[in-house]
Amino acid sequence: MDHKTLVDLISIPLFTGVIGYITNWTGVLMLFKPLKFYGFRIPGLRLLFPYLPRRVQILPLLQHDGRVGWQGIVPSRADKMASIAVDKGLAKLGSISDFYRELEPDKLAEHLAAIAQAEIRDVVETIMLKENPQLWNDLPPVIKEAVFARVRSQLPSIVRHITDEIGQNVDQLIDAKLMVIDYFVQHPQLLNELFLIMGRKELRFMQNFGFYFGVPMGFVLFGILQVAPYWWILPIGGVVIGWVVNWVGIEMIFEPVHPKKWVPWRQGLLIKRQSEVTEMYSQMVADKVITLQNIGNELMNGRRSDRTMQLLEDSLRPAVDRAVGPARAAVRLAIGSKEYDAIRTSLATEATGFAPIAFNDAEFSKRQSSKIYRFISTQMRAMGPDDFVEMLRSAIKQDEWLLFFHGGALGLFAGLLHLAIFGV
Repeated sequence: MDHKTLVDLISIPLFTGVIGYITNWTGVLMLFKPLKFYGFRIPGLRLLFPYLPRRVQILPLLQHDGRVGWQGIVPSRADKMASIAVDKGLAKLGSISDFYRELEPDKLAEHLAAIAQAEIRDVVETIMLKENPQLWNDLPPVIKEAVFARVRSQLPSIVRHITDEIGQNVDQLIDAKLMVIDYFVQHPQLLNELFLIMGRKELRFMQNFGFYFGVPMGFVLFGILQVAPYWWILPIGGVVIGWVVNWVGIEMIFEPVHPKKWVPWRQGLLIKRQSEVTEMYSQMVADKVITLQNIGNELMNGRRSDRTMQLLEDSLRPAVDRAVGPARAAVRLAIGSKEYDAIRTSLATEATGFAPIAFNDAEFSKRQSSKIYRFISTQMRAMGPDDFVEMLRSAIKQDEWLLFFHGGALGLFAGLLHLAIFGV
């Protein structure tokens, strides 16, 4: 064996092994880093950008303002991945009404009533002084106390009615898909965290697999060179190895869905850990995504919050009548129907301020999240392998080709680098 052949025998497998490792290591980084786009401007690209194909525009390589750079695939696709995660994942677990039901509306009603009991006196006082200070100041203290007591006694049934109404109409009050999309777009790091928590073992395996696969492929490439000693074999072989090493790595994580005896690893590595991944996924979603705080925020401030406010006011106006009780007709006569309706509307509007306080109580929300966790984990355990894989893979499947392309590009670079150092 001459010196050149010996050098190739040692260097080519070493190159392919190292490049295989670097390919998968950088490929994993490309999935998650950086959270924001970093790059530099190219003159004229901003004007050209609108005319580029849509498939090119959405690449995390480009920005509409004319910059070229990179943003992690997962955070750059936060809106799309969240949309797919809802369609393929959370939608399989239950509707927003199912999740709301698991939060135990009865407990929410008790909590909301307790908050309202402490605040309702000041609310009534403020509104009466605002709408009809003369009447309120003229009332004897004993009558005022009777009004306060009457309102407080009505609160539990009023609040229970409100939480029941929300439960019956929650699918119209909340667009669950948009809620999750908005949340992940505002918190892209949580998508990274979700993938990293669930697939940390598989991602580490994928990095090491690049070396384990690259070395033997280097010997194959060396053998091909002995038969066909052309200069272009190395760069072309590098492209093939770089592409395949990423493809095989991802396939090993997710495929086959069902155990196959003829496959060395029998079944997708992530699927083998369905029970463990279920626990992680359920805890993450319960703690960060489908929470009482997020549902409350969507109800009170989301795209359909006007419907929530209308529902609350419609529920509270009759409650004012019940609170006034038999004296309603006399009160209307004393202050006038217009003034009475103004007071009733003001009380309904002011009372809606109790809801955000209840929804944003962190300690209460944490206690209720355990119900969501149990619900999600129970649903996920009942999933078959096909649904389980679809739920976890669908969010990144459409962009996997970028990783394969990245592997091929690094393989091409490695082949050209080997030629530059060692020659043909």
